Amino acid sequence: SEMEENTLSKRVMVVDDSKVVHSQMHKILDGTDFEIIKCVKSGESAIEEYEELKPDIITMDILMPGVDGLEAARAIIGKWPEARILMVSSLAYDETIDEAVKIGAKGFIFKPFKEETVIKALNQALRD
Repeated sequence: SEMEENTLSKRVMVVDDSKVVHSQMHKILDGTDFEIIKCVKSGESAIEEYEELKPDIITMDILMPGVDGLEAARAIIGKWPEARILMVSSLAYDETIDEAVKIGAKGFIFKPFKEETVIKALNQALRD
């Protein structure tokens, strides 16, 4: 049914150590097909919560204290190869991009966020 189709592939988990980013993402995705089901503040939590929630897509900040975004992405994709992860970076050129692609990340979102870019990246990641 059409109802069911709408609930597919739209559950987002936001991983970022900044509360500001959590609220920005809520604002951007409010009223779209994407629903933030969880915001977590660390790579460690991301790995735990992924197992629990199996979100359709993760936005993963690269720079976080403790387990960083690349390590967390590597762990998640290593265990769940179907995981869709978008890396979030505040650097226009980030040498970790190549590494993230090798790990299996689906794309990148750059800070400061632009609404249409974020939504485009999410849609793109779901198509791959």
